[in-house]
Amino acid sequence: MQAVAVERKRLGRVSNKARRKKDDALEEWRNKIICGDCLEVMRSMPDGSIDLIVTSPPYNLKNSTGNGMKDGRGGKWSNAALLNGYAEHHDCMPHDKYAAWQRDCLKEMLRLLPDDGAIFYNHKWRVQGGLLQDRQDIVAGFPIRQIVIWRRKGGINFNPGYFLPTYEVIYIIAKENFRLTPKANAYGDVWEFMQDMENPHPAPFPLELIERIVSSTSAKIVLDPFVGSGTTAVAARMKRRDFIGIDVAKEYCDMARRRLEGKGWNSITEKVNGNGRDKK
Repeated sequence: MQAVAVERKRLGRVSNKARRKKDDALEEWRNKIICGDCLEVMRSMPDGSIDLIVTSPPYNLKNSTGNGMKDGRGGKWSNAALLNGYAEHHDCMPHDKYAAWQRDCLKEMLRLLPDDGAIFYNHKWRVQGGLLQDRQDIVAGFPIRQIVIWRRKGGINFNPGYFLPTYEVIYIIAKENFRLTPKANAYGDVWEFMQDMENPHPAPFPLELIERIVSSTSAKIVLDPFVGSGTTAVAARMKRRDFIGIDVAKEYCDMARRRLEGKGWNSITEKVNGNGRDKK
């Protein structure tokens, strides 16, 4: 028994030493919003340094065979941010290049995880040219543990040929030893949250959605490589976790930093909405 206790104590010291080394390696990024290309920034981070990644990339919405994002009716939709794409990203890549880009992003995210880490990767299914685009060309080959359906309360529909889309898909891409916190497994796999109507982005994460994800894990540091208005960072802070947020758009980085400082949207709202900026 004494030998077992000694071994546990030794392993504890090793674990604590590894945690301190990991913490030191992330010091230049910890609790910061970083403006830059997410692939470049992630490639500069050490292996196994991030416990949890929660993100939703641009959806390549303007590269669509449907009419949904090309409404053209004018009126109140003429300045809708969803019709104008993202700050610093035109959201209209050839699909094969888009899928390759997202696979590269997921490869880097997976590299950053330890053996008990996970990625919650939010995306949207759609039909293109009569074929279901379920993102298998992006997520195939990654260790998908489960999918969660996030159902939005409310929404807008630009196209009279389709029912109102109200759901998105969260792929849980998990390393072998990832486990939920006690009682978190009681949640079902269909989640319903009200949209954030105060956020100047037209399609932000609901804060409650990210709070549920973060609180369902024991993660100490949370990364969002497409952080947008900063909801993941805010949720991590509320749950007393460290965060790292990355975004290529200065407007979004300014918005996220202002939000983390507890300041109102003020002129940022006008700037983002007036320029047709969007975060997904």
